[in-house]
Amino acid sequence: MLKVTNISFSYTTNKPVLDGFNFSVNKGEHLCVMGESGCGKSTLLKAIYGLLDLDAGAVFWNNTQIFGPEKHLVPGFENFKYVAQDFDLMPYTSVAENIQKFLSRFYPQESKKRTEELLEVIQMTAFANTKVVHLSGGQKQRVAIARALAKEPQLLLLDEPFGQIDNFKKNGLRRNLFQYLKEKNIACIVATHDKNDALSFADKLIIIKNNKVLENSTPKEIYTNPKEKYSAALFDDVNEITINNKLVLLYPHQLKILENTAQEITTNYLKAIVTNNYFKGSYWLIEVLLNNQKVFLNHPTDIALNTEIFIKIQ
Repeated sequence: MLKVTNISFSYTTNKPVLDGFNFSVNKGEHLCVMGESGCGKSTLLKAIYGLLDLDAGAVFWNNTQIFGPEKHLVPGFENFKYVAQDFDLMPYTSVAENIQKFLSRFYPQESKKRTEELLEVIQMTAFANTKVVHLSGGQKQRVAIARALAKEPQLLLLDEPFGQIDNFKKNGLRRNLFQYLKEKNIACIVATHDKNDALSFADKLIIIKNNKVLENSTPKEIYTNPKEKYSAALFDDVNEITINNKLVLLYPHQLKILENTAQEITTNYLKAIVTNNYFKGSYWLIEVLLNNQKVFLNHPTDIALNTEIFIKIQ
């Protein structure tokens, strides 16, 4: 179990980057950390791994406290693996050799089998003998993840792990990776901007704002009941609308256009004017003007500009 107890850290004396963080991660559990750029996501992973000396608080794995460079000549906790945004691979050796670097040379058959298994997880079996220097940024990112998994760490720390990977590869890779981690009971903390990392694969979600923990709950709970617009906006476009003198947050899918304006209009209808349409593939994102405020909603088709419509809350 990972326990982060009231940790704070600052690069300068002016402002803390991490301010009083408290949370825990159980064995095999997946935690996602979200927030705008510069909020402290990457710094948090470095602090947990032991790359930083904390100003206050402590990090424990079970009963072992994790210390920073002041107490360790080679920083980094041995039971963890950290995959940063710069991958630190061996460029002039093959993909397979990069993965095998951390595996025992005394058991070549086991090492070969483990390497093949991880190549399948990252969908790069065909590149086993390709030198890393010839790979794309996204391919290098996948190799870095496989290398981190070579010795099956107890906790894997991933900083924007799919940021350089093409969308058509990303979805399959993400499913493979998180399923593999669950099968091996490996705990994982992912710092990300991608809502899909959190909504589909995380057991817990932390949202950081102004260098503090704003939310700490399940992804479903935070998505359904965000504390403020900042949290909701990390998942989707979000509308902030005043209804009956109360400010409410609504995602575009929570607003529906009344197809027949002749039907009975209830007290919760909203009258608006269409100002733009954005094609999203399976639906259109409709931009409307509601009480001089820009509002977005989903609809199966586009709608002519300047059309007057009536909206209800789903």
